Amino acid sequence: MTIGTAESTEVERPYDADEMMAVAAARALRGARVCFVGIGLPSTAANLARATHTPGLVLIYESGCIGAKPTRLPLSIGDGELADTADLVVSVPEIFNYWLQPGRIEVGFLGAAQIDRFANLNSTVVGDYDHPSVRLPGAGGAPEIAACCQRVIIMIRQSHRTFVEHLDFRSSVGFGDHPGDRAGWGLTGVGPILVITDLGLLRPDPVTRELTMAALHPGVDIDQARAATPWRLAVSDDLTTTSPPNVEELTKLRALQATQDH
Repeated sequence: MTIGTAESTEVERPYDADEMMAVAAARALRGARVCFVGIGLPSTAANLARATHTPGLVLIYESGCIGAKPTRLPLSIGDGELADTADLVVSVPEIFNYWLQPGRIEVGFLGAAQIDRFANLNSTVVGDYDHPSVRLPGAGGAPEIAACCQRVIIMIRQSHRTFVEHLDFRSSVGFGDHPGDRAGWGLTGVGPILVITDLGLLRPDPVTRELTMAALHPGVDIDQARAATPWRLAVSDDLTTTSPPNVEELTKLRALQATQDH
């Protein structure tokens, strides 16, 4: 879906929803030091942040690569490009036991197949667990990322397929069922601070922890966001509009995407 043009007109084509998501996610990493990165849009966003405003961002991948500086977007966490460009490569148990679980990683980037109003995630099955309509790849390290990173950012498209009243399976905890669940369960990170969709940005309410629409992307109105959400969507009193991508962001994002095509 084409949305609009960049802040300057000197780009070869209008940006689309995925590009808006990637740019918004990259901006969310401004000033961050260490990020645990997943493959797909989270990896694209993290590498875009390194290519633009946060060149010193340390990227950590689940395969054990610390400080990876890929020259192209990796195809998987096992892509040799990550190991070739990393500052060091450690074992997977060390990544989880030494770096992740003690809370040494500042930001975790996650995606999922489903999300509920309290930012709990499903990456396991759609439908009944024993007889699902879709069996997904599974959560991998996401449950520990969600539990132990100092804060978490989630990227997911907003529709009735992905935003659901009740998860078919809870793979990773956002805020559980009640505001105090994370602390009660001994989870050390603060949980999700931002959910980035193709329609806008959502943040948890500071009291209820329910996801609240905080910003809409250019060309999106609140009726569209409400129509894409199966529960009564909470909306911030200070609802804003996301700034569109600028020329530098789009140029460097498309250069990254081009490397994946070769």
